[in-house]
Amino acid sequence: MIILIILVVLIAIYAIWAYQRHQKEEAEFQRIRREIDSIFLERSPEDPVGKIAPHSNTIPKNLLRSAKLFGDQYVAMRKKRYGIWQEYTWQESLQHVRNFCLGLVSLGLERNHKVCIVGDNDPEYYWAEMAVQSAGGVTIGIFTDASPRELEYLINDSDAVFVVAQDQEQVDNLLSIRDKIPNIKHVVYWDEQSLQGYDDPWLLSFTKVQALGEKYHEEHPTAFEEMIMQGDGEDIAIFSYTSGTTSLPKGAMIRHRNLMYGSLHASQIAPISHRDDYVSFSPLAWITEQSLGLTRHVVDGMVVNFPEKAETVQNDIREIAPVILLFPSRLWESLVSMVQARMVDAPWINRALYRYFLGIGYRIADYENERKALPLLLRFQRWLGEIALFAALRDKMGLSRLRFGYTSGASLSPDVLRFFRAINVELYQLYGSTECQGHTAHYPNDVRLGTVGRPLPTVDVKIADNGEILVKSRSVFAGYYKKENKTAEAFTPDGYFRTGDAGYINEEGHLVYLDRMKDMIQLANGESFSPQYIEGRLKFSPYIQDAMAVGGFDMPYVSVLITLNFDNVARWAEKRGISFTTLADLSQKPQVAELILQDIQRVNHDMPPAGHIRRFVILPRVFDPDEEELTRTRKLRRGYMEKKYGDVLDAIYSNKSTVLMRAEVRYRDGRVGYTETEVNIITVGDPATLPAVDPSSLALPDTN
Repeated sequence: MIILIILVVLIAIYAIWAYQRHQKEEAEFQRIRREIDSIFLERSPEDPVGKIAPHSNTIPKNLLRSAKLFGDQYVAMRKKRYGIWQEYTWQESLQHVRNFCLGLVSLGLERNHKVCIVGDNDPEYYWAEMAVQSAGGVTIGIFTDASPRELEYLINDSDAVFVVAQDQEQVDNLLSIRDKIPNIKHVVYWDEQSLQGYDDPWLLSFTKVQALGEKYHEEHPTAFEEMIMQGDGEDIAIFSYTSGTTSLPKGAMIRHRNLMYGSLHASQIAPISHRDDYVSFSPLAWITEQSLGLTRHVVDGMVVNFPEKAETVQNDIREIAPVILLFPSRLWESLVSMVQARMVDAPWINRALYRYFLGIGYRIADYENERKALPLLLRFQRWLGEIALFAALRDKMGLSRLRFGYTSGASLSPDVLRFFRAINVELYQLYGSTECQGHTAHYPNDVRLGTVGRPLPTVDVKIADNGEILVKSRSVFAGYYKKENKTAEAFTPDGYFRTGDAGYINEEGHLVYLDRMKDMIQLANGESFSPQYIEGRLKFSPYIQDAMAVGGFDMPYVSVLITLNFDNVARWAEKRGISFTTLADLSQKPQVAELILQDIQRVNHDMPPAGHIRRFVILPRVFDPDEEELTRTRKLRRGYMEKKYGDVLDAIYSNKSTVLMRAEVRYRDGRVGYTETEVNIITVGDPATLPAVDPSSLALPDTN
């Protein structure tokens, strides 16, 4: 009895302590939220976002505010190094930014100077960008795998005077074009271990520049904050270069207030706080990562986590279990492919549970999409599915705590969205552009498959008479750098930005995105189809890496060029005893053609007749950004591709059964060789029903 009384007393003491702790934490949380809300001057039902106060209208001002608010008590960011998560408090992060900023100033950085940054997402990338902006400069993010030719163009077009690079690979590329980028004063690198032995005064380490800044701070203790307070929301913060699918990339000039409002638009429907974790993996050269990653970090105080490297990102995400995650559609598709491929090799009992409960999940997803009440039996089956499958699956994927999972960039297939909903992960499709950041998004509890959501708060979206999507908001860019004519062409007379995208608003107020206006294809029979929609449905397959749908003009039916997901198809082939040597060999196996045909037929089943794929080719290679087939954000350069694969398309529409593909191979010593592969052309359905085509009349569209 005495033991029972003692136990009750201990439980009561613990309950009181836990309650008081919760109350204290909640009071602290509310204090912080009030401080963050002080960045707004006023709000109203007509303007729920509000106007931004002058003391918080730039990225560096918000960094300064957050560092003073959170100090050394709260973690600002983590970086996994050598398998260990290294933490940085807000005060430490501010000190890194201050020292690097003043170091660059001591080397000649001035207001409005441009600085290019090329490398993976790391604390040093964040610090470098905010350091340049603190001095009144402008940063230009460049994709890590940019070629020397791309680096030369972006550095010279932006008039950059410094480059901040990650490691030896980027530095070597810059050294190879040194004579072609005469304005660059110095290249600063942050992965010092990879550059040991380099002795060139043009190259400086990140820590050396910070040491210069620390000395400058001792001599000018107020300079850093004074420079920050000189900034204004109308100042240019970054140049974000367009993907350049049809022409050379253009530098979109993004103001500080553009980034602020782009972030605040999203925060209205997806509120987060300093207690929430975010994994930064999408490239910072991409505008969406700038808006929802770096900007929300300094505005809302969320903790940013940087994976160790690309190969460990899935495990790193699982360790962090982020609350908010932004991936381009390619990565969400890869996650689905990974799950599907692993289930092929799973024990039979796991496969049976997966098939059964995923089917239940799909039924529930369809009920929710149609806004129907769930029957009691389905509710019970969902509960069982959570215990037997879904909870463990989400944990394996690192999505156990996810509240806001965003996809942006290329349109994500409804099949992928439906899959994640089936396993109780709600993905929110973001639709936007380099020039305007977010236009529309799925709101919580209002996700409609096949749409890209409703306009974000205070964003005005309308459809032009020709079906083009037009946008007006406070996040719309200042214009294209040194391209006044292109800037003028980008706007309507009444100030709406021309997105160049085709779409319509459905009866529920959701925007349905179709495709780029220039990519919408009208077949010879007068019917239209969206290549991107077909491609997205195909990429739901774990065996398809990329796809390009073609048709239109004098091509009366749809055909597709397909590249394989080599790892998944190779595993599938090995399990069935199919021998092969290379990707080229594997791609032309009749069993692989039959495998891909099943996916083609799946897509055709849900497509109108005009969109049915009638012929396809499995290419003996993959599409490659280095060969200008894809942009760095992995969008198809459709016009270039149609010309490059012109012989293949001619063979497809000439009703040939094979075509000889010749590919150039460049060796490290500079020699050039060629490989030839006979590629099979597969017909879907009865060949006798294919419309006749006169090869001499074929005319590929001019998209330049």
